[in-house]
Amino acid sequence: MNDLWKTILDWFNEPSVRRIAYILIGLVFLFIANFLIKKWLNRSISNTDNKYKARKAVNFFAYFLFIIIILIVFNDKIKNIGVILGVFAAGIAFALQEVIMSFAGWLNIIITGKISVGQRIKVGEIKGDVIDIGVMSTTFMEVGEWVNGDLYNGCISSMANSFVFKENIHNYSAEFPFLWDEITVPIRLNSDHKSARDIFMKVLDEVCGDYAKQSQLKWNKMSNNFRVEEAQVLPMVTIIFDENWITFTLRYVVNYKKRRGTKDIIFSRILDELKDHENIQIASTAMEITDMTVRK
Repeated sequence: MNDLWKTILDWFNEPSVRRIAYILIGLVFLFIANFLIKKWLNRSISNTDNKYKARKAVNFFAYFLFIIIILIVFNDKIKNIGVILGVFAAGIAFALQEVIMSFAGWLNIIITGKISVGQRIKVGEIKGDVIDIGVMSTTFMEVGEWVNGDLYNGCISSMANSFVFKENIHNYSAEFPFLWDEITVPIRLNSDHKSARDIFMKVLDEVCGDYAKQSQLKWNKMSNNFRVEEAQVLPMVTIIFDENWITFTLRYVVNYKKRRGTKDIIFSRILDELKDHENIQIASTAMEITDMTVRK
């Protein structure tokens, strides 16, 4: 037994074995601490977004401490490591250029804050909400494609963080999380267009009035940081007509995630309002053809 113990001690006295043991002990300690801290955060933080950010910060800090442990353990070898890295730097840079660019992209995202979790962006052909930003890649929950409107289609995509240097980034929810949208409503030429305009404005004010107030505050704040002119955020109704019918264009500001639902509410409210106004009739090609047949 004494011989076995002596053999283990002699083996542990080997510098390389001792270094590996120290690294493993530090890794186990960091893993346990990371697990306990995350468990405490899950109980203490109720907000999902804050919880996510706190967990990512704990992970990053754990990685940082692990690197510090390795540097401390190999403190006497740092000069040799520097020589080796200097010799292979060119080869490593060439072989891992995409990895290096992805890491640089991650640093760019973290430092500039141009993208954050929860925002809706479009990069290349991918449009969706950012659900995770990792060191190497960013993950999206896609919207659109075969699904009409701005609704999730169930596809989760990941893209290397190097996209920040290669692709145009369209952000729908950064400093100004609102979109301008519009719908058109055609009415027959003999309809009361003045009453129609009043009805459409009333519907827009009731449905989108709060969005207009919120967006105005956001626009004022954004104008302090960017060179932007005053924008028309209040609902607006314009009119054009030809020999067929009168066409109203209803323009309004809406939250970037509620564009389709808001459009449905507006159309439903308009149909309900027009039921009580026989002097306003929705125009359609079929109606006009039928009317011409009757005259003949």
